[in-house]
Amino acid sequence: MSKEKKHDLLGFGEAMIRFTAPDHARLEQASHLHIAIAAAELNVSVNVSRLGFKTAWVSKLVDIWSGQYIINKGREHGVDMSNVILLPFDGKGTVRNGLCYLEVGIGPRASKQMYDRAHSAISLIQPGDLDWKKLLSETRWFHTTGITTAISDNAAQEAITSLKIAKELGVTTSFDLNFRSTLWTSDRARKVMKEVMPYIDVIIGNEEDFEKMLGLKAEGGTEAYSDLDPENYKAVAKKVVETYPNVQVVGTTLRHVKTALLNDWQTVMLHKGKFYASRKYENLEILDRTGGGDSFASALISSMLEGRDPQEAIEFSAAYSALCHGFMGDWNWATRAEAERVMKGGSARVIR
Repeated sequence: MSKEKKHDLLGFGEAMIRFTAPDHARLEQASHLHIAIAAAELNVSVNVSRLGFKTAWVSKLVDIWSGQYIINKGREHGVDMSNVILLPFDGKGTVRNGLCYLEVGIGPRASKQMYDRAHSAISLIQPGDLDWKKLLSETRWFHTTGITTAISDNAAQEAITSLKIAKELGVTTSFDLNFRSTLWTSDRARKVMKEVMPYIDVIIGNEEDFEKMLGLKAEGGTEAYSDLDPENYKAVAKKVVETYPNVQVVGTTLRHVKTALLNDWQTVMLHKGKFYASRKYENLEILDRTGGGDSFASALISSMLEGRDPQEAIEFSAAYSALCHGFMGDWNWATRAEAERVMKGGSARVIR
């Protein structure tokens, strides 16, 4: 870990309060809801911190219970939240913190995630709100996502500005495409991504992301974007690097959905022209699948920060993200030691 920088990783994006119906219930059935946080970039900042690195997260929040809850929970996991901008609460909802509602599916019924994020504080971010030169000079790695660029034109421009400055300062950048059709159209996404992609070192995305956001289609996938063969992903990953030579790593998770609570799981990446695939975790039992992709990103970033061998990095990322499926909420409570044990083929027998 670096002694020269204040942080190993800085994340930038939106955070929402997540409400989950218990016991696979519909939201309309529930008499109470579990509370947590949904926040792609904060998920990564938390997980990378739990894996032993110094991390920070920046955003804008409204100074009400939900904003304080997000800040306090980030701090609990060692994330520096000191540069989050807090706006006063006006009592009218003119500016607010976003909310997310989740039903965890079972059997043939898929999980369902619904958002209530209009007028969120970060959507109204303005140039100069964050001192990017100072923030980015203090970190080794910068992470943001396509969700941030989709929230609003303001947020998209701020993401582009931050990525440009990161590259000027020699900071490694990662970007998880995370296409969300509820936030923007494919046409709009492609226009924005043309401005984003020249500043990305590590891109994370699945075949749908590449098609909808970059206009690059994988061969052999299904209309539902499932059951993509690793070799087909290898081909589309090479297209990404050919189109954007600055990209050093292209990675994703491959999920075969058998039931809502039983999936096959694998992770793959193209690393400096060579393709690596993890072992496949067949019949992975799931408590909550949200956060699996962010756990993959977290483990991959952590592995690159510490200079792991690429094959070891993809195996560790697979194990760590597989473990995330066993925890309720977006954040991964698995330890580094647990992930190492699973990566090396450790069994699930009781540890005494």
